[in-house]
Amino acid sequence: VAYDPYISAERGRQLNVDMLPLDQLVAASDFLTVHLPKNKETRGLINRDLLLKAKPELRVINVARGGIVVESDLAEALRDGIIAGAALDVFEQEPVTDSALFSLPNVVVTPHLGASTREAQDKAGEVIADMVQLALAGDFVPFAVNVNASEANETLKPFIPLAERLGALFADVVGERPTELEVEASGDIGAYDTRILTLAALKGFLGRHTSEAVTYVNAPTIAESRGVVVREQRNDDVAHQDYVNLVTLRSGAHNVSGTLTGRRREARIVLIDDHLSDVPPAKFMLIVRNDDRPGVIGRVGTLLGDSGINIDNMDVGKTVKAGSAMMVIATATPTPAEVVQRLRGIAGITEVITVGSPR
Repeated sequence: VAYDPYISAERGRQLNVDMLPLDQLVAASDFLTVHLPKNKETRGLINRDLLLKAKPELRVINVARGGIVVESDLAEALRDGIIAGAALDVFEQEPVTDSALFSLPNVVVTPHLGASTREAQDKAGEVIADMVQLALAGDFVPFAVNVNASEANETLKPFIPLAERLGALFADVVGERPTELEVEASGDIGAYDTRILTLAALKGFLGRHTSEAVTYVNAPTIAESRGVVVREQRNDDVAHQDYVNLVTLRSGAHNVSGTLTGRRREARIVLIDDHLSDVPPAKFMLIVRNDDRPGVIGRVGTLLGDSGINIDNMDVGKTVKAGSAMMVIATATPTPAEVVQRLRGIAGITEVITVGSPR
């Protein structure tokens, strides 16, 4: 069982944890462990009124921050047999040399060792080295103090590259820089803090609209300076009958969606505007809208082949609107402007969008 006002009951069930109100948690627990930051909401959170609701067998363990547990109330509860014991590594005033808790036989105290053990120091060094390596590679750095996102957990991590690639793709689909961008994470991932996915999508999107380097740190600032309002949506309902998770970008009449599929969690573009697709994102792509009639696909393939452009992947998207279709084509090299113009001249072609080609 656990208490966290920022975690939904559904997310708790996914973790096999029953989320309870704090007073019910205390009443049900044999061991109460504290894993909280110290702020105005948590200062004095564990107090006499709460401890009076506990079972006599309760033991309180605080290795988070001093002041979250009211020490005088804890000492009284221990002396009076309201609870069975306590273990503390942190105190309201540190260093502490005298406390009513020190003389109690059912209390174990340590002098705020925290990360001061040899094993913890080794682990901290490894984490720092890993973070430096990520920063030098331009990747997301967990725990960075100047990145407005929480740590990317194991569930969200695989979706970060997907979100960035969707952002770059969407920039080409939209064309001109829009005034707003909405990023939605739906399905199981919608139960998490998905700010990192929004940052990744924004990084990919803005990277196609500016020549300056866009990072997880400066992406929100660049968006604001260019008048782009970014909105984040989360929805932990089933995203789509065919997909457990979806990352969707929207602006005006345009939208793109992507997901990860299979055991290898391979990225797939599954929706572009009103057309369903199933194609992995690629560095160079063509999005071809056309009338749904025979011969168009063949003429497009022939023209690309005659122009020396190799097709790595291709999908013909279904559409909600009858009579229209969309080809999503991954190419090995950029498609030259003159070839794009010839594609636009094919009878039945209504639009050709290049993805990844130099602007």
